[in-house]
Amino acid sequence: MFSKVHQDTMRASYAAILSALKCSDGMPVSDLARELEMSYMGVKQHCLNMVKMGYLEEWRVPREKKEVGRPEKLYRLTKKCDPLFPSAGVGLTLAVLSGAKQLYGESAPEKLLFHYFHELRDRWLPKAGTGKSLVEKATKLTALREQEGWFSRCYYDPSTGFRIEEFHNPMAEIYERYPNAVRMEIQMMEQILGTKVVRDEVSVGKGRTVFSFD
Repeated sequence: MFSKVHQDTMRASYAAILSALKCSDGMPVSDLARELEMSYMGVKQHCLNMVKMGYLEEWRVPREKKEVGRPEKLYRLTKKCDPLFPSAGVGLTLAVLSGAKQLYGESAPEKLLFHYFHELRDRWLPKAGTGKSLVEKATKLTALREQEGWFSRCYYDPSTGFRIEEFHNPMAEIYERYPNAVRMEIQMMEQILGTKVVRDEVSVGKGRTVFSFD
């Protein structure tokens, strides 16, 4: 089922449609309306809205020979819906790192994390490292990070200069357990941006991280 946060924040009608489609190989509006006890036009409009947003796709299935009429239009979930459903995340990662330490020694977790950031650098460098300026590179890097769970924004202030402010890091719990991973992340960013990166923790509300550049 959906993660608790998504259940609490998404529209109930959307959640009902997505749940029904998750349990099927695709359904027409008529079946969805009947199963969910909703109006046909209401379900149809919701489906069209979610198609526009990229969460549903539609396709037509030819009717049986004995049936008449145009091919039936069905709706099904797209890959964009995957994040709506809980998956093994930080808990699994921490368990794997702990297991690696027990099996292969003290340095094993950090070797795995080093490999992870090395892989991220190799994936992101061709996309972000080609920017013509630091601002362009950092903007592209911020967009790439956001696709994988980071929540950051780029800012410019005449007194403080250009910076990236980070409001959520999906690896925060891992950093608490393995603080050297923070240094690995900074090194990765420096290699992509081609400049020195300074990371500061700012205690405002729940706190945020600020990356500035020399």
